[in-house]
Amino acid sequence: MSRERNVECQQPRGSASPQSQGGFSQSQGPSSQPHSSSSQSQGTSSQSSHSSSGTLSSLDTVSTQELYSIPEDQEPEEPVPAPWARLWALQDGFSNLDCINDSYWFGRDRNCEYCFDEPLLKSTDKYRTYSKKHFRIFREMGPKNSYIAYIEDHSGNGTFVNRELVGKGRRLPLSNNSEIALSVWSNKVFVFFDLTVDDQSVYPKELRDEYIMSKTLGSGACGEVKLAFERKTCKKVAIKIISKRKFAISSEREADPALNVETEIEILKKLNHPCIIKIKDFFDAEDYYIVLELMEGGELFDRVVGHKRLKEATCKLYFYQMLLAVQYLHENGIIHRDLKPENVLLSSPKEDCLIKITDFGQSKILGETSLMRTLCGTPTYLAPEVLNSFGTAGYNRAVDCWSLGVILFICLSGYPPFSEHKTQVSLKDQITSGKYNFIPEVWAEVSEKALDLVKKLLIVDPKARFTTEEALRHPWLQRSLFFFNFLSQKKIVVNIQGKGEMGGWVGRKAQGAFPVEAMSRCRRK
Repeated sequence: MSRERNVECQQPRGSASPQSQGGFSQSQGPSSQPHSSSSQSQGTSSQSSHSSSGTLSSLDTVSTQELYSIPEDQEPEEPVPAPWARLWALQDGFSNLDCINDSYWFGRDRNCEYCFDEPLLKSTDKYRTYSKKHFRIFREMGPKNSYIAYIEDHSGNGTFVNRELVGKGRRLPLSNNSEIALSVWSNKVFVFFDLTVDDQSVYPKELRDEYIMSKTLGSGACGEVKLAFERKTCKKVAIKIISKRKFAISSEREADPALNVETEIEILKKLNHPCIIKIKDFFDAEDYYIVLELMEGGELFDRVVGHKRLKEATCKLYFYQMLLAVQYLHENGIIHRDLKPENVLLSSPKEDCLIKITDFGQSKILGETSLMRTLCGTPTYLAPEVLNSFGTAGYNRAVDCWSLGVILFICLSGYPPFSEHKTQVSLKDQITSGKYNFIPEVWAEVSEKALDLVKKLLIVDPKARFTTEEALRHPWLQRSLFFFNFLSQKKIVVNIQGKGEMGGWVGRKAQGAFPVEAMSRCRRK
């Protein structure tokens, strides 16, 4: 059986790669056309028989012996069938596979159409967990003369599709963008692309030339975030798609709705910090496409909801990084204005991981003495001075510190400090008076130092509220060897003496009782 392992991402950088209509490269073998010695010897004469326009002149004649023709006893080659699916490899040691036949076996057995025989793969610890015949991918005719793709598990340690165990001897249908993992759900090896579904064509050509679009990671009022793959490297990225039409409708009060997007792009281009999301590319087409580094751990919001609340040590690790990032922003004259758990991304599903601040659509670049007068941000996380101003009075970077206090409160307790859940007091009155919902039995498990930092960040008077520098010097964030060592390993050098200094990255400038549903209600309002 034929086995194609056409690996576009393993091509040398800069090599040509023809694209199919659906946005995938197709393998093209060398020409089967023979070159006789006679045709080579006559290259000079045939070259001179061309006019300056590149076509044959009407005055020139060409011998019929110079024209290639198929011998009578040789039939013309049949065209290679178009693949019906592609498996996109996510790890070194595996390669892409274009599925042309109706069935493919995968495993260590040499008789498998896709044999796990790459030396790099054999050298990994996981190799011995793979079975001789681990799984099979095949298609069968379904209703209305359409094919259905399946994966069938034959392994001892398991085959997973989108984290779901298939089960030995069982099959599952495969849909476009399904992720296939081997032995453990986190060991993702392939993404399955259904090439009969041409959903790549909806994206602009300049984007398709560089990236292969995959599943949706998240969505909001004005667009969505998609997983994508760089064609040249196979690396995963996140592409933020902002609908110009929806964005214009939701931003009618803006003089130019495009300014928010352009502001976000300009801000991200200028920033270089390990705790701030990096922009990789930008496409301005029918919609906006912002290519960002992928954070595979998802949003902090989902992490808190999934765990009900976070361990205090985990809160400390995440919050210290948030402070470093916001301090860096403030030192560079940038106020985020929309800090919330949805805009804090995690690098890994592991508990101990890096975080990055994202979504700078509401941010402003300001001078040292500048004040803002625009009412923006998410209500649950807005500072009192923002709600009191109604766009008439000024406020400054202290608004970010208030939002950080709300985020820390949520991480430590698992519920928001301000909410309209089971209360007659409006959200605005709760925030402007600084009366947060304190549940003693929940906070009994939190240290006094952690609670003290929360209180100092949720001070109504912005002049008395803690700054990022003061928060970094707070006793709760000192003498925690574990997370200081962790951050140092990640090239984030911190000062254990509590002087609030930061540095170490390249390019740095000098300078329970409350239900989870209440958390969900404060999301993206």
